[in-house]
Amino acid sequence: MIRLTKLTPTQIRQRLKKLRKWRLSKGKIVKKFEFEDFNQAIDFIVKIAPFANELDHHPDIYNSYNKVVIELTTHDEKGITEKDFALAEKIDSIAQ
Repeated sequence: MIRLTKLTPTQIRQRLKKLRKWRLSKGKIVKKFEFEDFNQAIDFIVKIAPFANELDHHPDIYNSYNKVVIELTTHDEKGITEKDFALAEKIDSIAQ
């Protein structure tokens, strides 16, 4: 079971060290992905959906041609939780 309590700033910084190129911005963890073209960007977004549904945690996703920005926060907790980091890890596994 994934813990849903809001993480402290120290816990967030520690967890971010374990992720590749994710950063903290405006109370969310954020990462920008860049692909060769629009189709690859959209394919990536579609691949995220099953993981998001599995965790019942849906990211904010922004797409501009070949760029995709993912923002994660747990709205119910009004902050970042382990659920955000679990989804970030799954997203990173797709992008490899």
